[in-house]
Amino acid sequence: MKLDPSLAELPAEQLLIKIAEIFGDKAAFSTSLSWEDQVITHYIFSNDLPIRVFTLDTGRIFPETYSVLNSTRERYKKNIEVFFPSTEKVEELVTQKGASSFYESLENRKECCFIRKVEPLNRALEGVECWITGIRSAHSENRSQLPVIDFDEQRKIQKANPLANWNLDEVKAVISQFNIPYNVLHDRGFVSIGCQPCTRAIREGEDFRAGRWWWEQNDKKECGLHS
Repeated sequence: MKLDPSLAELPAEQLLIKIAEIFGDKAAFSTSLSWEDQVITHYIFSNDLPIRVFTLDTGRIFPETYSVLNSTRERYKKNIEVFFPSTEKVEELVTQKGASSFYESLENRKECCFIRKVEPLNRALEGVECWITGIRSAHSENRSQLPVIDFDEQRKIQKANPLANWNLDEVKAVISQFNIPYNVLHDRGFVSIGCQPCTRAIREGEDFRAGRWWWEQNDKKECGLHS
């Protein structure tokens, strides 16, 4: 089954309802528990959609991220699946290169991201026919042409980005309107939140992704999840 490109014209909530009608539990949403992802989670859970919701626990996430995971479960009384990286692969990486090898080179950082994020994502998406994400075109220059309806060539599955054309003010307005739980780090300048060693608050005038892998060049800042 394929998503008709015309569905991109639907409001985000209606698009998710349509995806649920087409794919049922063969659709899955990967949440990082960001502002954007909390909006999509709210739409899925409040409409009781059969879409699976899962998150990746890399083993290096902030305590505040665990807090919003717990508060979201409590708010909606719904399950969020958690996928961890391979213990064997993490042990091998840390034994051979140390716990902070990602600071040493782009190659090392991408290796760490692959082990802790990409491989668990690939497992989470096994059997999935439509992958839903919360990424927006405004997140970075690399995503400036992000479509609402997409196809993941690497994984050969349909992909939907319901908030692709939203701005941050629109996202925050929905968070406020429905009193949706969110990560309190957002209030401290952390607009894009990943692993704790690789994330910092942004400074005034910096772009949205400046706090992610802050020691790297802007055009290198992808982890491989959305290649």
